[in-house]
Amino acid sequence: MQKVYLDNAATTPMHPEVIDAMADCMRNVYGNPSSTHVFGREAKAQMELSRKKIAEKLEVSPTEIIFTSCGTESNNFIIRSCVEHLGVQRIITSTLEHKCVKETTAEMENVRNIEVLRVGLDEWGSIDYEDLKTKLESSDKKTLVTLMHANNEIGNLLDVKRVQALCEENNALFHTDTVQTLGHYPLNLHELGIDFASCSAHKLHGPKGAGFAYVKKSIQFKPQITGGGQERNLRSGTENVYGIVGMAKAFEMSINDLEAHRAHIEGLKKYTIEQLKEAIPGVSFNGLSADLEKSLYTVLNIRLPFYNSLIGFELELKGIAVSQGSACSSGAAKVSAVIESILTPEQIENTTPIRVSFSCYNTREDIDRLVSVLKQISEKHLVSA
Repeated sequence: MQKVYLDNAATTPMHPEVIDAMADCMRNVYGNPSSTHVFGREAKAQMELSRKKIAEKLEVSPTEIIFTSCGTESNNFIIRSCVEHLGVQRIITSTLEHKCVKETTAEMENVRNIEVLRVGLDEWGSIDYEDLKTKLESSDKKTLVTLMHANNEIGNLLDVKRVQALCEENNALFHTDTVQTLGHYPLNLHELGIDFASCSAHKLHGPKGAGFAYVKKSIQFKPQITGGGQERNLRSGTENVYGIVGMAKAFEMSINDLEAHRAHIEGLKKYTIEQLKEAIPGVSFNGLSADLEKSLYTVLNIRLPFYNSLIGFELELKGIAVSQGSACSSGAAKVSAVIESILTPEQIENTTPIRVSFSCYNTREDIDRLVSVLKQISEKHLVSA
């Protein structure tokens, strides 16, 4: 059976060159980077070279890159530190954020009595910038704005420069989760002027268990994890050296091959939209995901014109991996909070959202297989209806 992997927004297959770089590090660079002997110094050198490579691609200082285990840790580290160490009293966020941001801001609200405001959305799931401006101007409390650069489900892109300008005008700190965009867009973090960003290696063909937080050097945090003083005394613990080496290699490859990969993936996304419209009458697309200019080019959120809570399972039986909602105990799926935010109850009851997400390893044959199976499922539902 032909297997088709279209869940790259969840995680990506590792580049063979990344695996090779990590394997070489595992074999030959096994010292503790905190040790002062030659083995430790070799490990430290590999880690700092990786930090320098990442910083150069982002146009920032290596001291502004803090290695973590993933995007979730980075987001937690930044949000908690802003409250605990910078005196943030108010957070402005949205209902579309990743769970690690939503749950952490909710904890800050419920446990630490931080005021949390959720910015309004338009009908497509994009941020209402005028509402953000109003909220920023409504209080003199020290404020953190945390909004993701690209939504991981519907792909809507945030106008980062516009948000940064609003934050600067109102003396607010700005954190953006760039997990879905770093390595897919040429980001100059220094030029953007943001205060914080988050990254996870496994979203750009690197290893799981490696990520980093960007923290502007003018900002002084205290450690969240203590006991060794690693990572500028902000995150104690022996570093994941081979994961960091793999992340730097993946990031370097992603930036170097960005234009070619983007052209390939955008072509696949456009082809998917065309083929679905031709094969399935009434198909539509959630958020701005069908707009190649305003959405993440790796993500397409499809709204099928019938309800089928087990469609992810049916696709898996045919060898196709996509994302559908969030798992529940029945083995079916329920609509995610993001989809609930942008669809009416009637639309939720009568349609089925699925997210397909592409990588440079996908082909038109993968898309043909997906469309063929979705057409079969659609026809079956239309007949039964």
